[in-house]
Amino acid sequence: MPNAKVLEQKKLAVETLAEKMGRAASGVLVKYEGITVEDDTKMRAALRKAGVEYTVLKNSIIGRACDNAGFAALKSELTGMNAVAISFEDQVAPAKILKEYADKIESFELRGGFVDGEVLDAAGVNELASIPSKDVLVGKILGSIQGPLYSLAFALQAIIDKNGEGAAEEAAPAAEA
Repeated sequence: MPNAKVLEQKKLAVETLAEKMGRAASGVLVKYEGITVEDDTKMRAALRKAGVEYTVLKNSIIGRACDNAGFAALKSELTGMNAVAISFEDQVAPAKILKEYADKIESFELRGGFVDGEVLDAAGVNELASIPSKDVLVGKILGSIQGPLYSLAFALQAIIDKNGEGAAEEAAPAAEA
């Protein structure tokens, strides 16, 4: 039987993970197997750069944290070695980065996740990973707003240029006479 100190550490780990999952914008559960140290180092660096917390934990701790955070549906995916990636700001970042490595490494796979309190299966996480980032979406929206304005400005400028040429042609014969 584990001693009281070990049980307290595990309880704290569950509470900490459940609290993070509860306030996170999104999270992804991955099967953490078959990744090389080099790829793991690159992946963790990319996740840190995107503001994503990535942790390899025992399935029992992840499972209890899922229960506490309201994501009990994720518990069915807890077999083998697993890791959790949590983002507090960007809903898409964990899925995008981890999908990149899941596509390269056959045994490293996306298991499930959550976004804004909703549980996703592996297909849902893959779909989430295909969404452009927030910056790209904002750029597209701004581009679609600016497009018609630029078209209007060019059309008005063409009218002004055309009228300016006609006025110049009318002024030239008048000056000769």
